[in-house]
Amino acid sequence: MSNQNVELLAAYFTLSGDVYPFGPTEVSPFAFRDRVEAAAEAGYKGVGLIHVDLMSTVDRIGFREMRHILEANGIKHIEFEFLTDWYLDGEARRASDKMRAELFKAAQELGARAVKTAPVLHQEEANIPLMVEHFGNLSAEAATFGTDIVLEIMPFSNVRTIDTALALVQGANHDNGKLLLDIWHLARGGVDFSEIARIPAKFIGSVELDDADKYAVEPLWQDTIHRRRLPGEGVLDVPGFIKAIQATGYAGPWGVEVLSEVVRKLPLQEMAQRTFETTMSQFK
Repeated sequence: MSNQNVELLAAYFTLSGDVYPFGPTEVSPFAFRDRVEAAAEAGYKGVGLIHVDLMSTVDRIGFREMRHILEANGIKHIEFEFLTDWYLDGEARRASDKMRAELFKAAQELGARAVKTAPVLHQEEANIPLMVEHFGNLSAEAATFGTDIVLEIMPFSNVRTIDTALALVQGANHDNGKLLLDIWHLARGGVDFSEIARIPAKFIGSVELDDADKYAVEPLWQDTIHRRRLPGEGVLDVPGFIKAIQATGYAGPWGVEVLSEVVRKLPLQEMAQRTFETTMSQFK
């Protein structure tokens, strides 16, 4: 397995600094320009942005300057996160639709390849017919803005198995509606990597790499946002996961998503270098 032609994308929380999902703030203490420059200097070809930080940056410097910074640093893969409540109704849906409109406009302005989307967290059963209908509509709308929707399989959600995920994306059957496969979520959810072969390549939109300890802390949500490890520094079979993904024919960039209470406190340049180098070493 060679790392030749492998392009890595730093997911938002990999280089955001000392912030984490649903914390006091999700806005990075580091300037957008500095994060992009650090990513590029380390070797990354892509970056991710979360909605609240994205809009904060747009308010400060605008899309034009953001495009200039990305292009000047050779960043060609961009992903946004994290759209939730897209098939609910009421106030939650109104808030989701506002975020949806802002993410799609930004995707068009910055040429984002994908918008990451969540299932319903902490819910046991998925209403497949309802989700298929709304996921199809969401994917069709994404297409008009030149981007994809990628739904993340998560062990603490109503889409935590390959079976459920396939029922959803195959039911919607839209070219712009795909899945996001994160090694942490699959491994912690007990999904064997051999099951990845069941997913047609056209439905794999994004991939994320990281690592984990043998034993998770509880609740599992705390493990995912604070205790991930750098690739190769935990117990997950990262090379095996990579090979399973490659066997499907996936040819996109490889996301790196290390949410770690240790790594996030490092200097920005060191965060970028360590996450890039440890991940790239898994392809050798």
